[in-house]
Formats: sequence, structure tokens, C-alpha cells
Amino acid sequence: MKQFQFNVKEPSEFSKEVDKIRQWCSSRVISAVMFSIFTEIPDPVRIKEMCGILDKKMPEAVYSGCSSNGNIVNGDFCGGVFSIICTIFEYPSTRVKLFALPLDPEIRVESARELARRVNSEDWVKAVELLVTIRGMSMTDVCRELDNIREGVEIFGGGAISEDINTDVACVFSSDKGFMEYGMIAVMMGGEDLNIKTTYVTGWKPLGQELKVTAAEGRRLIELDNAPAYDAYYRYLHIKNDEHFSNNTLEFPFLYKSHGIEILRTAINSNPDGSLTMTGDMEMNVSARISYGDPWTILNAVRESCLKIRDFAPEVILCFSCAARRTYWGNDEIGKETLPLQKIAPSSGFYTSGEFLRTGKYLDLHNVTLVIAALREGEAHTLPEPVDEVQEQFSGKVSMINRLATFIKATTDELALKNRQLEIMAITDGLTQLYNRREIQRRITEAIGEKHTPGTYLIMLDIDDFKLVNDNCGHSTGDAVLAGIAKVLQDYADKEDMSAGRWGGEEFMLLLTDADDERAKAIADGICTAIAAKDFGKAGRMTVSIGVTRAIDGEDPDRTCYRVDAALYKAKAEGKNRVVWA
Repeated sequence: MKQFQFNVKEPSEFSKEVDKIRQWCSSRVISAVMFSIFTEIPDPVRIKEMCGILDKKMPEAVYSGCSSNGNIVNGDFCGGVFSIICTIFEYPSTRVKLFALPLDPEIRVESARELARRVNSEDWVKAVELLVTIRGMSMTDVCRELDNIREGVEIFGGGAISEDINTDVACVFSSDKGFMEYGMIAVMMGGEDLNIKTTYVTGWKPLGQELKVTAAEGRRLIELDNAPAYDAYYRYLHIKNDEHFSNNTLEFPFLYKSHGIEILRTAINSNPDGSLTMTGDMEMNVSARISYGDPWTILNAVRESCLKIRDFAPEVILCFSCAARRTYWGNDEIGKETLPLQKIAPSSGFYTSGEFLRTGKYLDLHNVTLVIAALREGEAHTLPEPVDEVQEQFSGKVSMINRLATFIKATTDELALKNRQLEIMAITDGLTQLYNRREIQRRITEAIGEKHTPGTYLIMLDIDDFKLVNDNCGHSTGDAVLAGIAKVLQDYADKEDMSAGRWGGEEFMLLLTDADDERAKAIADGICTAIAAKDFGKAGRMTVSIGVTRAIDGEDPDRTCYRVDAALYKAKAEGKNRVVWA
């Protein structure tokens, strides 16, 4: 594999460089030639002229490109130019095939479905590089369609953007369809000798407590913890809802986990109703935290990724880095996180409006993230030089912020743990560790009265002759019996559709949902038998009387509790150690 990287300002310069590449290729045996072209200026005239040069001089080559927020050449930032990356594959088995599809809001799902179909029809494909005009569209449904691409195929890429990150102006172009304002380009790569490894870098650290997404619609984050989403930025960071909002929040994206990996989302603007427009969709009911970009942490995350990539021994590295990272670092510093990759292999790419990466089965749209794809033909040979240790170059205020962020995270985690413990204590009976009366009654009211959960049953039990245990053996033995009964109930209630609680004294209640008569009977009979067979030590053998009833649609929860209580006392009256239905 051979790669040429260079910058040009005018098509005439590009023409001369293409002549050199064509001459180089004419003296070698090659299998495929792939050009990638990135530019901050989405000028259709100049782009079409560049494409025309390739169409004329190297018609056998495939090419793709897009507008960008800056380019990465030889591992460092460059702007204001056309950056050209020409990758030449040399192994006979390596294949490259490209196609473009329209991508506007009305047909994006159909286009994604067609892309998946085409990839799945080519069994040689090992990886797909995507260039996409996101333009503020929701990409969730596109990603879900592309999840259907067969497992094992790597997917990576970036969203087109322009120098001004506050506009939706963007374009893609290719040897298939030429210039497109709304489009998705897929570059398929594969063959038995082509190897690909992908990874990603965030480096942003979570701050503060978790905030649950309680209302969201596409890219609009409406509520966090049932309050307007904007409130979180004002409450914790005192960021005002003014013309500087997007710049002030850029350093503080929301971080949450999806499919087991970290996802970052930046707020583009705050709306009059307190909702936030995000750079990508946020899922309902996930727990998100405001995060903070710390230079030292970011560079250490880069180093860890470099170690993984180095062991792969790539021949070229493709980089798709978020425009927000360029804004965060600034033009003079942004190269700090990509130059380490250049020490491993020639590294190139562009600054994006969003980064695509497949992890396992799922394709995700990332933000504020650096996605890395490493390519190699054939077996790994000599490993690159060792990756340098990241030096703690950021001292003083930034170093203190780094340590303060670590301290805040640790104390927040400790506070969250204590809060969870307090929440558990508030709903738990101290002796039996089952739900207390208040909590089991709340769950009954919710299942029967509020949600009208179908297949709801109550199973109520009372320990037979329990007073004799306390009178003859003492209250400590009585407590041991209560705990022993609770252990039997816990073995049954360790399921999502069943809750067990201490109703009071020696009485217990089970709430069973999504069941039928047969299952409810089996559980009640099983509990009765298990308790009768259990040895309670000093108290000896014990039995219980059990009442069972099925909730009636529209019935008041108190009436259901009354009926199961009546069934229980009927079991007592009929001789104890038995189950009675009501």
C-alpha cells in the first residue's frame, strides 16, 4: 500500500500532481487507486473542475470527497486548501468499489436500506467508508438501517461540513454521481489481504450527577429530570441563553452510554421553550452527564488508542475528527491529538459535522469524537517505533482543573451511591429486606389503579401460630422466622414481574403481574410447600396460610386488597397451612 498526501489551491496544481501519480502507477503492479479530496470551501465550480481532471487523466481511479471544517494531512491540521490523499493498493486481491446515493429527509431511510442491500450483496467487502451530508437531519434511522449490514464489516466515516460550523452548507462528490448537495457516498473496501482496525477517542470527562432524559424528540432534547434541558447548563455552569450559548457550551457536551460505548452530544442552541437542539439524537430514558474537555486527559486517551493501532502495524491511518475538537484546541494546538498517529503511519482525514463508527453490530453517530480507521495489506511486519509517553504539558490552571474534575467526579459518585442507599432504605423493611408496607402498597396501587396492568394477582400470607413462637422462644427467634420466610419469598420474587413486601407483623404480600391463574396457583402452592418443609431452627417447623386473588379490571386497589385478605382468613378458618382463592 502506498499513499500520496498533498495540498493544492488551484485545479492547475492538482493536474500536475495527478500526472506524477499516474507516472508512478505506470511503473508498478497495482490493484486499485483511491483518491480522497477534502476542502473547507464547498465551491461547486472548483470541485467539478477537480473531479474533471481525475475523470480525464485517471478514469480507472475511484474518488470521493466532501466539504470540511479543515483537513488533516501528514497528521496535522491544514486549512484553506484542497487536501488530496491518494491511496494505492498493491495486493491483487484488494478491491475498492464506490457508489453514491441521494440523502434528503424524505428518502434517507430508503437510501440507507439500499446501501445495506448493496454491501450485503458483495461478500468480499470488509469495510465501508461513509461521507454524508448530515445537514441537521436525524441520523438515528439511517444508522439503524445500516445495522443490517452483515456483522464483521467495519463502518466508519464523517459528516460533511464547511468552514462556518454554524451553517448547514455542505456537499459530497464522487466518481459515481459527481457533485451532490444532499448525498451519501459509500466506499467499499475488501479482499482477503486487506485488514482494517477501527477505534475512537473522546477524552472528555463526566462532571456532576447523572441527569435522566425524560423528554426528547430527534435532535431536540426537551427535558432532563422532568425540567427544561437548558436548566442544567444554567444551574451547574451559569451559561446564559444568549447569542454566545453555543460557544459557551461547546466545551461541555452531554455524555451518555449507548450500546455499551460512550457517546457525546453538543448543544447547538437553546430554544425559547428551554429545549436544546443537539448535534445528534439523544435516546429517551438514558442517563447523561455534562462533561468537560481536559487536554491532558484527551492526550492520554489518544496515546491509549495509538498503542492499539501500533500493534496492528497499519500502512495508512484515516482520521475523522469533530469540528468541535478543532474549535476546542484551536488551529495551533489541534495537531497534538493527530500527530502521534503520524508517527505510526501516514495519517490523513478531515474535521466533520459528526463521526460514524460501527462498534459490534451497531453503527453510531458520534460528536466531539476522533474516529480512527487503520488499514494494512498483507501480514503485519515491522512494528512502528514505540508511542511516546504523553507529557503533562498543561500545568498551572489547566492541571488544577483536571484534578478538580477528578475530585468532582469522585465526590459525585460517592453522593450518588449514598443517595441510592437512602432510596433503598426508604422502601425496604429493615428486618426482612423485602419492600416495606408503604412501597408494596404503592406498587399495588400503580399496577391495579394507575396502569391497569393485565394479569395482576395478589398473594397474601400469614404465619400460622406465630404468637406462640414469640411467647415460647423469644422475639429474637421470631425475628429469625420472619427473615427465613422472607428468604423463601425472595427466591420467588427475584423477577421483574413480581414484588414481595412485608404487609405488617407476620403478614406478607406478593404482587404478581403479567400472569395467569395457573402460574399464580403454582407460585402460591410452591411457597406453602417450601415453608412447610423448611427447618426454622429453635422454632422448628412452621406453616403459612395463603390467600390469592386476581385483580378485576376497573376495581379499586383497596377492594382487591380486601378480597385477598378475606381469602387469607378463610384459609385460617379452614385449618391453616393451605391456599384459598377469592
